[in-house]
Amino acid sequence: MPDAVDAAFLVFVAAVGMSYVYAFVGGFTDAANAIATSVGTRAFTPGQAVLVAGIFELLGALTGTAVALTIGTGVVRPELLTQGAVVAALAGAMTWSLLTYRFGIPVSETHGLIGGILGVGLFYAGTGGIVWGGVVPVLLAIIASPALGVIGGMVMLVVVRMVFSRTPRGTGLAWTRNLQRLSAIYMAFSHGRNDAQKPMGVLTLALVVYLGFPSDEVPLWVIFSIGAVAAMGVAVGGWRIIRTLGMRITGLDSAQGFAAEMSAATVLQLASQAGIPVSTTHTITSAIVGVGAVSNWRSIRWTLVMEIVSSWILTLPATIVLGFLYAALLRGILG
Repeated sequence: MPDAVDAAFLVFVAAVGMSYVYAFVGGFTDAANAIATSVGTRAFTPGQAVLVAGIFELLGALTGTAVALTIGTGVVRPELLTQGAVVAALAGAMTWSLLTYRFGIPVSETHGLIGGILGVGLFYAGTGGIVWGGVVPVLLAIIASPALGVIGGMVMLVVVRMVFSRTPRGTGLAWTRNLQRLSAIYMAFSHGRNDAQKPMGVLTLALVVYLGFPSDEVPLWVIFSIGAVAAMGVAVGGWRIIRTLGMRITGLDSAQGFAAEMSAATVLQLASQAGIPVSTTHTITSAIVGVGAVSNWRSIRWTLVMEIVSSWILTLPATIVLGFLYAALLRGILG
């Protein structure tokens, strides 16, 4: 019996530790999306952008818990899971994220984590353990958020150009550069409000399963500590993703960067309000494509865009399989 207790405690510690590792990894593989365009247009230097993203990522994380609760208890019924399931879900999500990061391809941390949770849920409880009422809105958002990003980016850029159509070029550039600094702050805040809540949800799930914490609330210390670690992740890495989104898809000026960030951040805010986890990668990438299409669709590197879209399509099935396999592996090790 003591060995069983010790094993359960060690798995719980591993689940807690991996929640923070996931928050940190998400900081440099996903949070970089929030500052990519502002660096690409030189509205901020890389150092300034990282500082802004770190501060407002944390502030955004402190403003709500609806998304965290969806991740923690709204995908798979927590009473059917074990601590090993939490570890396996995180391992599946992080394996895919780090693999794609190696090639500088931005993928959805959101759908990677949900896929990992679904994979372990299917292993431990079958389809009966899936909370379809929580999963279906996420699946719909996979389609809706990129579409809204493209349309929003296009509309926002048209509006910006109309507003500054009679403004001297130098004056207009100064205005849009300052506006983009504000939109970068809005984007970082929105990313924290939606994406930083995902590792909070996983940590909450671990606390619910092992310690019996209430499943309808996220402790304040979880919110603050996960938000701080995610902000640290932004400071440590992210340049590969910044380069892909901010510089390689299409050339961006400050007006385009402002339009893309405003569109993507607004989609994130609406989803966060509804408690739906959506992908910052999807929204900002699609918004960049939208503004690029308005300016000159030939300037978009469509081959790169298709590579990114392909990674999005593969993310959910790949992480479901990885989560399932990691769960099977842990079951074999732990018995």
